[in-house]
Amino acid sequence: MKRKLDSNDAPTVEVPKKPAKGAESFDQFGLDARLMQAIAKSQFSEPTTVQARVIPLALEGKDILAKSKTGSGKTAAYVLPILQSILRKKAASQQTKAISTLVLVPTRELADQVQKAFTTFSANCAKEITSLNLTQRVSDTVMHAVLQDFPDIVVSTPGRIMQYMNSGRLSLENISQLVIDEADIVLSYGYEDDMTAIAAALPRDVQTFLISATLTPEVDELKTMFCHDAEVVKIDEKEEKGESVTQYVVRCAEDEKFLLIFVLFKLRLVRGKALIFVADVDRSYRLKLYLEQFGIKSCVLNAELPVNSRLHVVQEFNKGLYDILIAADEQEVLGGVVKRRASKTQDTAENAISDEDDEDESRPAKKAKVANNQKDYGVSRGIDFQNVACVINFDLPRTSKSYTHRIGRTARAGKAGMALSFVVPKDLFGKHKPTSISSARKDEQVLEKIIARQEKKGNEVKPYHFDMTQVDAFRYRMNDALRAVTRPAVHEARAREIKQELIKSEKLRKHFEENPDDLRHLRHDGEHGAVVRHQSHLKHVPEYLMPAQGRKGISADDIGFVGLRKSGSDDKRKDRKKRNSARKGRGPAKRGKVDPLKSFSAKKKR
Repeated sequence: MKRKLDSNDAPTVEVPKKPAKGAESFDQFGLDARLMQAIAKSQFSEPTTVQARVIPLALEGKDILAKSKTGSGKTAAYVLPILQSILRKKAASQQTKAISTLVLVPTRELADQVQKAFTTFSANCAKEITSLNLTQRVSDTVMHAVLQDFPDIVVSTPGRIMQYMNSGRLSLENISQLVIDEADIVLSYGYEDDMTAIAAALPRDVQTFLISATLTPEVDELKTMFCHDAEVVKIDEKEEKGESVTQYVVRCAEDEKFLLIFVLFKLRLVRGKALIFVADVDRSYRLKLYLEQFGIKSCVLNAELPVNSRLHVVQEFNKGLYDILIAADEQEVLGGVVKRRASKTQDTAENAISDEDDEDESRPAKKAKVANNQKDYGVSRGIDFQNVACVINFDLPRTSKSYTHRIGRTARAGKAGMALSFVVPKDLFGKHKPTSISSARKDEQVLEKIIARQEKKGNEVKPYHFDMTQVDAFRYRMNDALRAVTRPAVHEARAREIKQELIKSEKLRKHFEENPDDLRHLRHDGEHGAVVRHQSHLKHVPEYLMPAQGRKGISADDIGFVGLRKSGSDDKRKDRKKRNSARKGRGPAKRGKVDPLKSFSAKKKR
């Protein structure tokens, strides 16, 4: 399963250079020279398919509904024409001092990401164009002062916008451009009432961008609510460049998931950065603590962590500081239906599986509001994870649509990637209670939908067979580690991490604004040594356990192997033998005085 890597440990693939439909370069759009400089600095060689088709329409002032896959460059497709429009109006003295562009996104992580895109592309015209992320955690006084300066662009979640509108600190009467990013999931996050109120407050002549990865009933609803005769830009999967995700599926027992994940990382079968998806928060900490038993560091990303910590974790993962990120995908959107939790009985939860899918888009989707701490959080959608070599579905999602969004975190920007999914066969479900999870009951049914969906796109989901005769040698180590990671230990680690991250989040908000260099020392992948009994012997792999061909890609340092004889021990033995011979008169005597303490012998003379 090894992939060819580049200098940054990211998988690469040779993608043939094909001109995008409508434009071969950004020069043909007639963009401002300052924007062209920013594009060149961002190393954008040519527009992607969605950019080539959306930007000309946007520059003409048309409403746009754009559907394109994750990672295809949709953000730049609306950021560039919006910046061009603002610069053009200001040059013609048509732009009054007011907020002119509103960008709505479902999550705070995506708001931060979009804000950075606006900042990057407007870097050379920062005096003319200002933007504000309304979801950032600063005091109300500071935010009110910034709003008084009337930034040109405001990026926010719908809920945050409504807070400021209801308090009278924000008005939408001068908005001329509206963007709804990830439009297919905005309503599923419980923002339906907010979106209705925002639509009523907007002027009638607003240019609207609806940006989505899929076309769902929610998108149609938003189109009716906000658009006027919108141009639909639907990019087929075959038109997308760089589609290069190699997909594998492993059928295994519940406890064997933990065995195989240990083998994958300890024996370096997966190189580069890995994103692991699990079903819930408890599961993420259990896996983190389990990997710690073997000296494998990882960090966790879930809805319980403070937003500043979540953003920082994503940033540091993208920089390459962490190699393994465990993401709890509790906020999994099931074709417009958010998973219902506490109100359902355990039996219902175990048998629950969504039939909503892209293949079934015509059915009206039910809506359920999300808990407050998860309302503006999402992992499988929106967040831009960079240079991900491998996506591992440790727990299979409940729909093929969620699967598609998960594996879309890799193979971005023309690079190759790998997706590996663990599937529990029905006859093996519930056989190992400590590692069992209710969602695995329907793994085989979900897998059938995944395979059918991928075949429609011309992709293959290949079975991968581990040589279990070699892997079984590590089973006793897996059992030792799992016994140490008890349920109370998981809960304690979870509570401790949240407490620590709350402190770090506060530091991120205050101290690190003035001391950005100190961020280098802030890590999120520390070990929970005080919580779980660590067994040091598990961090080393004895030579006799190594597979016959497993050592080829591994050095002794990589796996913590310690030999019986230290390097250079033969030379030391020879020197010791010479010294002993000299003392006994059987070898060349040393010059100079003899140290009585070193030459003293306790043997009796006969």
